Amino acid sequence: MTTTGSLERSVADPIGLITDLVADAESELGSDTIWTVVTAVAGGRAKSRNLAKFLETRPAVLSDGRSPAPRAVGDLLIALRKAGASAISPPVCADCGKGLRSLQRQGQDWYCSVCIKETSECAACGNTRRVTFRDRKGLPRCSMCPDHDDRDPATVIHAVINTIAPGADYDVVAEALRRSAPHRPHYRQRVVWALEENPRLLTGEAHLSPHRAILRFIDLLHEAGVAGIARPSCPRCHRVVRIDKPLDGQRVCRNCIARSRVEECVRCGARREPATRDDQGRPLCPNCLVNDPANVEVCINCGKRKRVQNRTSNGPLCSNCCPLPVLVCSICGRTAPGTHSRLTGLPRCGSCDRRQAHCTACGRLRGIHSGTAEAPVCGPCTAPDAELWRPCPTCGEAERLRAAGPCPRCTLKQRLHELLADASGSIPPKLQAPNDALAETERAGTAMRWLSGGIVSTVLSDLGSGRRPLTHEALDELPAGKVVEHIRSVLVATGTLPQRDEQMVRLERHVNDLVTPHTTAEGRKILHRYATWHLLRRLRRRSRGNDITHTQLTVVRQHLRAAVHLLNWIEAQGLTLATCRQADLERWMTSDDVRHRREAGHFVRWALAQKIARDLSFPAVRWNGPSQAMDDEARWATACRLLHDDTLKSEDRLAGLLLLLYAQWPAAISRLTVDHIEATGGAVRLHLGAVPVDLPGPVAELALHQVAVRRSHAVLARTDSPWLFPGGQPGRPISVWAMGERLRKLGIRLAETRSTALFQLATELPAAVLARTLGIDITVAVKWQRAAAGDWGAYAAEVSRRATSQAVHPNGSTGPGPGHQEE
Repeated sequence: MTTTGSLERSVADPIGLITDLVADAESELGSDTIWTVVTAVAGGRAKSRNLAKFLETRPAVLSDGRSPAPRAVGDLLIALRKAGASAISPPVCADCGKGLRSLQRQGQDWYCSVCIKETSECAACGNTRRVTFRDRKGLPRCSMCPDHDDRDPATVIHAVINTIAPGADYDVVAEALRRSAPHRPHYRQRVVWALEENPRLLTGEAHLSPHRAILRFIDLLHEAGVAGIARPSCPRCHRVVRIDKPLDGQRVCRNCIARSRVEECVRCGARREPATRDDQGRPLCPNCLVNDPANVEVCINCGKRKRVQNRTSNGPLCSNCCPLPVLVCSICGRTAPGTHSRLTGLPRCGSCDRRQAHCTACGRLRGIHSGTAEAPVCGPCTAPDAELWRPCPTCGEAERLRAAGPCPRCTLKQRLHELLADASGSIPPKLQAPNDALAETERAGTAMRWLSGGIVSTVLSDLGSGRRPLTHEALDELPAGKVVEHIRSVLVATGTLPQRDEQMVRLERHVNDLVTPHTTAEGRKILHRYATWHLLRRLRRRSRGNDITHTQLTVVRQHLRAAVHLLNWIEAQGLTLATCRQADLERWMTSDDVRHRREAGHFVRWALAQKIARDLSFPAVRWNGPSQAMDDEARWATACRLLHDDTLKSEDRLAGLLLLLYAQWPAAISRLTVDHIEATGGAVRLHLGAVPVDLPGPVAELALHQVAVRRSHAVLARTDSPWLFPGGQPGRPISVWAMGERLRKLGIRLAETRSTALFQLATELPAAVLARTLGIDITVAVKWQRAAAGDWGAYAAEVSRRATSQAVHPNGSTGPGPGHQEE
């Protein structure tokens, strides 16, 4: 009987499980020999797991050799017998019980060469005998009635081709026929019969060919330059590509076969050709297969269980542990991981390999293949080889086409039309804007990868066909994740959907998820009142109509979670918020399972102000200045490095300097727009607050450069985005987390560096000036000035006292005032 543990082992260690099962049945072979045989037969991951599961379910097949069983079981039995196993049975014929040395199968059963032959009435003699072969018409023949054809196949086919292309070389035709099926002369004879019966197969109708070798024969003739021979196109997608897959009586391409097998993945919902099926026979897409926890393996380099990127002789490697050689890029001059260009043979880093720019020779936006970072040159201008840069059959543009068919841009347009077209075959007017934006994106390959990943194709197809309405609410019904959010951002950026505050919507959904499942009605009422009429209301008032940030969302979620945690503890003690006393509250604060203690104080003080609780005290924590040491020397050293190190990205240098010099948080930096940069009269000003800041020369150059070269990393890759630091979603800035990670990679400690910068600025500027120039609240500026011992208000009061204490005497002399008494 199959146990849970054995099934788990059949997934984690199928080779080991098969070896143990065979060792239990066979005592003469050693474990090493069995392991060698099993490894040679079991093959890949899926095949070895299926073999292990079957043997664990039915180990008796090792001793009786009877089918039904998978082909791999029969191969394993034959290999073990050849290795010298005596207790292992060979596979036996399902009809006569004869032991087999080779397999011939029908379904899950295997037969000997005699029993597997079909019995039918011979088309020549009329006797009912075993069918040995079929004649040129496809009718069965027995071994006594072969279909003789004494003609030379090469001569026959040469005569057929001469009717299409007079003067065709006999030797070329004969060699092509031989290479179409080099080791099967009888199969070549069938090819000749089929072409003799229907010569139109050679002139474009090969999708109707009964034999796959005819397609190979046509390719060989076309390569040899035989006139009049036409390579066939796929009857479904009309592309001139390899068509050797039978479908509904025709030969079609691999893509059309995949489309005919499309099913909805039971895990992610993507409509794709299944890569495998689960235990219940439900389809799984390739992405879910490779990311399945059962298929994740331990990387031999980092030791973590990750998706396998590459397999070596020593074991699997993850994507982070597949190193590229470090080379000096011939384009940008940086020393970075890269490869050698197949076009020029020169080293090229990964950034230049992916970067697109306007060619200085032809002016078109293309991938860079040579030149320099300031003067890039595209591929056709680098090597204008007509054989290498063939024109696209659809648009006529010269592209490096590695296969017959349209260029990536035209392929993208075709794919978009397939997804967004309705039942009439036209794209709905409401989806015309995203269709045009995606079709004209700078990187067609990026857009194609995005369309083929996750549930993007499913969602767009549903929107185009009308199965899903084009609204925010319809997208909210999909599983939450980055893929759906990117789809939404594309629709919003193109004007298809209206703009909305996604962080606020996410926060409202989170509030509902926390409040609704609360155990008591009174607790739900208090939490709803606290969340809706205090936290959310205050957040909307402070945002002043702008979108809230992720940091603001996180703060509100922490406050609400603290309230839920405290209420759960109070109710577990048999109390309510009204009957809870100070001793109970202090008992919770000192317990081991307390969470969000500081945020819970905000909830308690709100409950006291609303008269929901009484006789409770939860003092607020007062800020008394920075808790970390101020390292101003390290701050200036980092600033100097960012000002002069040209190997760093200009956008990272600018963001780091805004933090180091102007004490701007990553949240504030990420939300800067190009309108915050003002260049007038030779000066560059940055609007951080009410009063702009004049940027020094090097920082001003970086700011203007970022305005000019900024680009989004999104699928649309729009350069007209208003954001100074565009993010990974179209129409949105870089996230606070991503901005913080980029600064941390520069060696900048965010909180410590900002505290140092703000501390230094507070000693040099009055609080009012500090608040108006840096865009911080006046109360924050005052607190930092006091912490820096630079209270300009105290200085002004001291000056005022000095002025009043110096009285002017009637005779014009100055001296102490009238209230002054000398000691």
